[in-house]
Amino acid sequence: MERILDNNYYDLFVNNTLIPRYQKESEITYLNERLSLEHVPAESLNPCNLGLYSYNSFSSLYTLTSIVSLDKSGITEVQNDPNLSLFGKGVLIGIIDTGIDYRHQAFKNSDGTTRIQSIWDQTDQNGVRPENFTYGSEYGRDQINKALQSENPLSVVPSVDTNGHGTAISSIVAGTPTNDQSFRGVVPEADLVVVKLKNAKKNLKDLFFVPDELLCFQESDIMLAARYLATVAQKLNKPMVICIALGTSQGGHDGNGPLSSYLDYLAQLPGIGVAVSAGNEGNNHRHYFDATLPDVFYNDFILNAGNDDSTFFVEIWAASPALLSISITSPTQEITKLIPPSLNGCINYNFNRSQTNVWINNIIYEQNTGDQLILLRFENTFPGTWHLHLENNNHESFSFHAWLPSGNLITDGTYFMNSDPNVTLTSPGNAESPLTVTAYNQFNNSILVESSRGYTRIGAIKPDIAAPGYQLPCAVPGNKYGTATGTGAAAAHTTGIMAMVFEWGIVKENYVQMTGSIVNRQLIWHAARDNANTYPNNIWGYGQVEINNFFNTIKGV
Repeated sequence: MERILDNNYYDLFVNNTLIPRYQKESEITYLNERLSLEHVPAESLNPCNLGLYSYNSFSSLYTLTSIVSLDKSGITEVQNDPNLSLFGKGVLIGIIDTGIDYRHQAFKNSDGTTRIQSIWDQTDQNGVRPENFTYGSEYGRDQINKALQSENPLSVVPSVDTNGHGTAISSIVAGTPTNDQSFRGVVPEADLVVVKLKNAKKNLKDLFFVPDELLCFQESDIMLAARYLATVAQKLNKPMVICIALGTSQGGHDGNGPLSSYLDYLAQLPGIGVAVSAGNEGNNHRHYFDATLPDVFYNDFILNAGNDDSTFFVEIWAASPALLSISITSPTQEITKLIPPSLNGCINYNFNRSQTNVWINNIIYEQNTGDQLILLRFENTFPGTWHLHLENNNHESFSFHAWLPSGNLITDGTYFMNSDPNVTLTSPGNAESPLTVTAYNQFNNSILVESSRGYTRIGAIKPDIAAPGYQLPCAVPGNKYGTATGTGAAAAHTTGIMAMVFEWGIVKENYVQMTGSIVNRQLIWHAARDNANTYPNNIWGYGQVEINNFFNTIKGV
């Protein structure tokens, strides 16, 4: 079995300059110009392996970010203009998600052939692997068309979307219109390139105390998916917009994580756009922030553990130059000693009366950010209020953020008392160059309460823009239709708009050097803004996406 699939190996990020020359090729998987994966034996699945190996070497766990009116964003007016008529022709749409129901009529041409250029199914090990990739199966357009002509399509191309999220996102961007026009994607003439992500490795879930039955994805697989999409676009010499309707609350929330950095690089290349969802963490009470008063060098805050969350983790990020120690008090009034920061320390504390185990990594500096990280991992958690006490060893005032896991990794029963809805953007929505999209209700012009808010932990302006994201019509597996709500749906809507700009700029040769970053700046500049708000702000970003404003400006130039 390939080590990247083998649960007996951790997949650890390693800088390419640090890879020893004598290592076997099978021990390394190339990711990009900066990073690779080193496959290290996980001989004993001990939680303190995080400590033996650094926090930043492990992938974060990503969750899904979605559960229309095309006129609202100016799309219909642009497409009805005979001098523009932009429907995505000649542009590729890259989808990294749960797969796609390729048999659905939303992804077929009028003659019944597919509009999908290729599918890389990371979960299928029985077909032909993509060139220069070591796992999964690739199915091209010819194979998909052959499958569609077969009495048993899945015997030819056995790739399915059992979740439905990827099918919905793909259709919002580029779905073929129905005959009655009750549904259509934003750019129904664009071609799709789809990556079906495999579920995260069990050893990574075990390390972060995530139940194995929960669907989530590991950062390294998403990075490989992005590299695959960029490779296909380069091979076909076509512009591509990548849609990522996924997010994580792990990491420094500053745009410096491995995936965020890679997407930042891709978005600055000619012909590659990247749209990412802001996340749906705005109203679920999973973020806490505080800044102590002058001369106050301690802080106490409360975490409520729900009845249905026996295992979960918490990340606490301190702002330099604070140097924090932590103690924890259980609902049964047992208390740990004050645990100071260290380089690689990992402490397991057993609360005898509640029978709860807590693993504590108080990391003096996390290597991606240089900031202090306190990682708490709870096992067999006793329900009720847990009191967390922080002290600054420098005896100075300080500030810090704390985050619980995103999405489905915990229930709503686990939350922070006195939580803060701000700085709840999920990564990679904190990255600088990708377009970070939040969601609003296009029927009443109100932001969705669940939409994550900015800014980043270091104060950078995000999200960038708001798009329709409430009950957008979409395809669902089984040749059916439904709706999708959330920032993932809004990111898909905006991906289609970005494809229109690429079609105008590159395919129609009005601006062939166009990068994703340039498209983003134009959409931000021409966003619709009202007089009731000051822009940019941490809820709406720079305003509501409005593509017609851009083209009206272009006409006057």
